[in-house]
Amino acid sequence: MQYIKRELSGKLSELSRKFPVIAVTGPRQSGKTTLAKLTFPEYKYVSLEDRDNREFASTDPRTFLSQYKGGSIIDEIQKCPDLLSYIQTHTDKNKMPGEFIITGSENLLMAQSISQTLAGRAAYIKLLPFSINELHRHSDFNDYEEYIFRGFYPRIYDLKINPTDWYPNYINTYIEKDVRQLKNIDKLNVFEKFLKLCASGCGQILNYSSMANDCGVSHNTISSWIGILEANYIVYLLKPHHNNFNKRIIKMPKLYFYDTGLACSLLGLNSTDDVNKYFHKGALFENLIVSELLKKRYNAGKPDNLFFWRDKTGHEIDLVIDNGAELVPVEIKSSRTVSAEFFKNLKFYCNVSGIDQIKSAVVYGGEQNQNRAYGCVLGFKSAEGLLK
Repeated sequence: MQYIKRELSGKLSELSRKFPVIAVTGPRQSGKTTLAKLTFPEYKYVSLEDRDNREFASTDPRTFLSQYKGGSIIDEIQKCPDLLSYIQTHTDKNKMPGEFIITGSENLLMAQSISQTLAGRAAYIKLLPFSINELHRHSDFNDYEEYIFRGFYPRIYDLKINPTDWYPNYINTYIEKDVRQLKNIDKLNVFEKFLKLCASGCGQILNYSSMANDCGVSHNTISSWIGILEANYIVYLLKPHHNNFNKRIIKMPKLYFYDTGLACSLLGLNSTDDVNKYFHKGALFENLIVSELLKKRYNAGKPDNLFFWRDKTGHEIDLVIDNGAELVPVEIKSSRTVSAEFFKNLKFYCNVSGIDQIKSAVVYGGEQNQNRAYGCVLGFKSAEGLLK
């Protein structure tokens, strides 16, 4: 398959002219290494996944870096976080923009290490799997169920692998290589049950106590496991938007997966027909749109600005996009036919918040875009147009 240019490549090139270190994080197999190598083909490359390289970097970091100065890609930097302090000393001395491109799969570890060690010296960007827009010329599916089922990991498209073959292996590898190393989890069957509970709770308010009861573990254990999934870009927690106009609002986050194909695999959905029949298909469609908007922000090198809103009487807005000067309330509906009912909660929210309803939006399962008197309607492939 022809290489699909990543939208993040432009931002990566731009940052390399301004910062000595650029850290590219994201889930395993999202294409970080390929992006770095193709953006900087003349750079030396080393992976700390390799035990010999890792031992060299750990035991003799100065000599290690001397062999990779002048422009290099250091993969899986989280395997040797102590190396970051030596990179700091090296870059302070050399003052060369874009000298090191470092990649890693762990969000929290990378963010902590960089903020403490490379503050002011490193730019920090996130690469998620393909977006619908990136796949447009190569796999332009008409039905959103196909995107939901297949997901967006590059290898599925590069090697034309059936999702039912790829995702179970990804899950097994992830559990064995990442989770067990981080938390020494011995009851893998319990953790697997937890993963499936996360998938079945996609698009819902996160309930730690309920999950703890179902798994037979403590509330703190569930909180810790959620943190691991967040750190490794498996799940994303959409936070509630707090505003003074209504204090009786839900304060817990909603849970989504960064990739819908992974959620489908955990749910045991083995085809697009299974997705169609799934009783919470609307939640999977909601997940698709949320993850697409996240990709749009991250690919532009911008931070997350997505929230949801729900009060304790049941009124809810699926997404509130906070653009700073303005809020954009968005409802997400899997139906391919637009109904006036889709605007009911938007009308309520706009009334209590004072937002002009014409600025609200509905993203639905069709493809036609419309401007209506009470807000715009966007097809699922046009959702990213909501972001600035």
